[in-house]
Amino acid sequence: MKRDKKITQLAKKLIELSKEDGLVSEARVVEVLAGLKKIRHRSYLIILKTFLMRLRRELALQTAVVSTPNLLCEETLEKISAKYSAIYGRTISAEFQEDTSLIAGVRVRVGDDLYDASIAGRLHRLADCLS
Repeated sequence: MKRDKKITQLAKKLIELSKEDGLVSEARVVEVLAGLKKIRHRSYLIILKTFLMRLRRELALQTAVVSTPNLLCEETLEKISAKYSAIYGRTISAEFQEDTSLIAGVRVRVGDDLYDASIAGRLHRLADCLS
């Protein structure tokens, strides 16, 4: 679905207003949504959909989803968070996600970037090379 440039620009500004210290804040998002509700723009629904899409993207950029077949301790998640925060130059929080299909190893997704150090990933890349 193609969006109007003005609506896209408005959604970007709303995302910036939703940030506190460079990170999206729940309290700020609530304030932004309350302000939008008061205005009741004629393209209200389209603005909300665009804002939601951009909000999801922004949250994905500040979250590292760590997938492993086994449970990780909180200390390991903090180290991963610190490592990716240093790589990206912004605060990244780490979330654990269990994925038994990985066999062993770890897979980390930050936004659209995927870091795969799993056995399943290696086997898949090997299969691609052989075919």
